Amino acid sequence: MSFFQLPMTEIYPSPDVFCDTSQAFGISLPWPVPAFSQVKAHVPHTDPAYHFIPDVTRAILMGFTHNRRVYIHGPHGSGKSSHIEQVAAHLNWPCIRINLDGHVTRADLIGRDMVVLRDGQQVTEFIPGILVWALQRPVALIFDEYDAGRPDVMFVIQRLLETQGKLTLLDQNQVITPHPAFRLFATANTAGQGDTSGLYVGTQALNQAQMDRWHVVAELGYLPAAQEQTILQSRLPRLKASQVQSMVTLAGLCRAAFHQGDLSTLISLRTLMSWGENLLLLEDAAEAFRLAFYNRCDKTERLLVAELYQRCFTTELAPDPNAHSSSALNGN
Repeated sequence: MSFFQLPMTEIYPSPDVFCDTSQAFGISLPWPVPAFSQVKAHVPHTDPAYHFIPDVTRAILMGFTHNRRVYIHGPHGSGKSSHIEQVAAHLNWPCIRINLDGHVTRADLIGRDMVVLRDGQQVTEFIPGILVWALQRPVALIFDEYDAGRPDVMFVIQRLLETQGKLTLLDQNQVITPHPAFRLFATANTAGQGDTSGLYVGTQALNQAQMDRWHVVAELGYLPAAQEQTILQSRLPRLKASQVQSMVTLAGLCRAAFHQGDLSTLISLRTLMSWGENLLLLEDAAEAFRLAFYNRCDKTERLLVAELYQRCFTTELAPDPNAHSSSALNGN
C-alpha cells in the first residue's frame, strides 16, 4: 500500500496520509482519498485475496473521503459488509459493525443510566451506547441488516444521516457533534422497499424519508463466474481447478433456476466457501454439497438440484439415506 503525505491544511485532522487507490483497489479517482498511516484498534485485518468491485468500491470511497452516507444492498453472501471492511482495512480506518436485529434497542445505541461504583459508593451514571461512543471517534460504523431494524431505533439514526448531523441526548441536555472522521454505512438485503422474494423473513419496508437521506445507494450482487473461481482458488488452494469450475457452474445454474421461479434457495459465495471447506475435510464433493446446500433445499426442489449437480459433475447425487430411513419409520 502506498501513501502520500497530507498537507497541513487538510480539513480532516485524524487521517494523516493519502491512499494510492490504483495500487490498493485497482481504480483511479479524481480526488485524493485520506487514510491513516498507522494501524490502530478496531482496524480490520487486510485480506490479500479479496477482490474489489470497482463500482461498489468507488461508492464506499466516496463515503470515506467525502463523508457521504452509503447504503449497500444485495443478496446474502455477496460480501456487502466485508467490502466496506476491506476498504477500511486498506485505509487503516477503525471500523465497527452492528447487527440491527430486533433486540437492538434505542438504549443500546444511545446509552442508559446505570448504577456503578465510584470510591466505594454506588452512584447512578449515564453510560454511553455504541452509537454515542463511535460518534465521538474516527470510526466507520456499519449497520448490518439495516432493513431488519426496529422503527424506533431507525428514527434515532435518521438525524445522523445528514452530513453534519448531530445527536441530541435529551436525558443529558447534551448535543454531540460527530468527530470529523466519523463515517456511517449500512448494508441490507433489500433496497428499502421490502422483500418480495420470501428469502429474507424479518426485513421490512423502510421509511422513505429516511432512505432519502442516504447520499449513496449501491447494489452488490453475486460476482461473475470467473471472479468467483479466482476467489475460491485463492482462499482454498488445495481444491482442484476442475472442481472449483464445476462448483461455480452449479451455483450459476441454481441462481438461474431461482430467477425462473424453479428454486426458492440461492447458492451464495459464502455457501461455495462452505462447500469447498467441507470438501477438503470429507474428500467427497457430493456429501460436502449435501451438507453445505442440498439439505436446506425444499424437498420438492431437491430432484431439480440433483439434476443440476449431475449436469455439472457428471455423477449422480445419491439420494439422502436419512430420507429413506425416516420414511420407513413413518410407515411410508
